[in-house]
Amino acid sequence: MSGGTARREAARASRRAAITLGLTLPGDTVLYLLLPLHAAAFGVTLPEAGVLLAVNRLVRIAGYGWVARGYERFGPRAACVAAALGAAASTLGYAALSGVAALAAARLLWGLSFAALNIATQTLATADADYAARWSGRARAIISAGPMFGLLGGAAVAEAVGPRAVFLGLAAVALAGLPFAARLPGGRGERVRGAGRRFGLPSPLDTWSFIQGLALDGVFVVGLSVLAAAASPRGGATFAAGAALSLRYLSEIALGPPSGLAAERWGVGRAVVAASLCSAAGYAAICAGAVWAGIVAIVLLRGVLAPLPAPVAAMLYPGGERVPAIARLATWRDLGAGIGPMLAGAVLPLAPAALYAGAGLALAAATLYLAASLRRRR
Repeated sequence: MSGGTARREAARASRRAAITLGLTLPGDTVLYLLLPLHAAAFGVTLPEAGVLLAVNRLVRIAGYGWVARGYERFGPRAACVAAALGAAASTLGYAALSGVAALAAARLLWGLSFAALNIATQTLATADADYAARWSGRARAIISAGPMFGLLGGAAVAEAVGPRAVFLGLAAVALAGLPFAARLPGGRGERVRGAGRRFGLPSPLDTWSFIQGLALDGVFVVGLSVLAAAASPRGGATFAAGAALSLRYLSEIALGPPSGLAAERWGVGRAVVAASLCSAAGYAAICAGAVWAGIVAIVLLRGVLAPLPAPVAAMLYPGGERVPAIARLATWRDLGAGIGPMLAGAVLPLAPAALYAGAGLALAAATLYLAASLRRRR
């Protein structure tokens, strides 16, 4: 197979993995919208909802090494087919199950399913170092289309018939990812060297990934539902929160590909630092009272930032260290994003301004730490 043909095949595999994740992801993202707003309908309290939203990430912290080794052994096709089935089953559980224990089991299943899909999409998108940022931006746009439409549709259905029925339709959407997963390459996946050694002294990139997960994927996503609902007219709180959350994914669709191209040209490290510092400024705007300006700024910058972490890891850890570095990056992000919802559920009712200020300051500090490290490496 010629180099050009191999590159085209790799690009197609990256697209198919992204489509699979895009079709399975709406069940999880819509739960982030509906569970905090309708906790009682699922038989839980708001603090318990925060725990449930964190469970899937926390299981990945323990399971990423195991999932990565499974990906190496069975390859992207088998891993993604199994993950699509697991995602559909967990989403069906959100429709049928009540209470912390039962919903936690569904969240655990989704956590392992997402781990496999996440490793596949990021590994395939960074398979060619010359095109890693470009392919990651394109993959992020594809992935984000599913959650965007799921949030808008799910919010409308929830307003009309209640939150539980939404997940029946989303389970069917997850099953639609199976044909794309089945067309991924078979055989063994890339060798995952050292994927289990994830909790040594964190590097600056690991530290930044942890804080990014806590501030932008944990605190902000849970807080966004509450902020948008509080700032909207009565009677339309669910749809307002859903529209605000869907804007995040619309920004990834619109800004992910040009962000990847710009990072390819000007440097992925510079792009990550700039987008992260501006996101911290968005938190400052929220604390200053410009709530919607801050929300929109963070959401748009999240679209710029979304495709960049994996290419940074690929740049810093080339060759055989690339896949374990991506798995380690995802582990630290999940640790932060797992703590974030629990922190938000506990602190939001008491001191929301302190929560947002702390998240913004932590993100700024971690970004400056990463920037200093990148300068030393250059």
